[in-house]
Amino acid sequence: MNQTGKMKRVMVYCTALAVMMGCAVNSARAQTAAADREGVLAANAGFYAALNQMFRGDAAPIEAVWSHAEDVIYMGPTGLYEHGWSAVVKDWEAQAAMKLGGRVAPAETQVILGRELAVVSGLEVGENSDADGKVQTLKLRATNVYRKEGGQWKMVLHQTDKLPYLDLTK
Repeated sequence: MNQTGKMKRVMVYCTALAVMMGCAVNSARAQTAAADREGVLAANAGFYAALNQMFRGDAAPIEAVWSHAEDVIYMGPTGLYEHGWSAVVKDWEAQAAMKLGGRVAPAETQVILGRELAVVSGLEVGENSDADGKVQTLKLRATNVYRKEGGQWKMVLHQTDKLPYLDLTK
């Protein structure tokens, strides 16, 4: 075999190797993305489980699903804008003290996934009791943002529509 034939053969082998390596890298990225998506959906389910416990008066599970960083943001059904963990946790504790009861679940969930941040949007549907004990059906738009911290997805932003019976901005 002459020198040109050997060079062509080496180029074919190198090209095949590059394609195989690219496929392996893409496969690893796809597996990581799938695992991250599952992790985000698990974190979102954990948030709603914690939210439902908060309705019964227990704020501790909410504290476990949130990042405790000072850049977190909460814009919930009270209409208030809370920034920083110390302000956010006070709002959650105040809501827990109301013991609204009921149950809320996510619906029509959509996920936008990045490497370190994920956005989950959709609806919150269910019911709570107002201050007079009257059961109120709710259907709110909601956006949740999670950040990967120490290998876990933690909530860094939660925003919903306001509920008239919880609106503190009046």
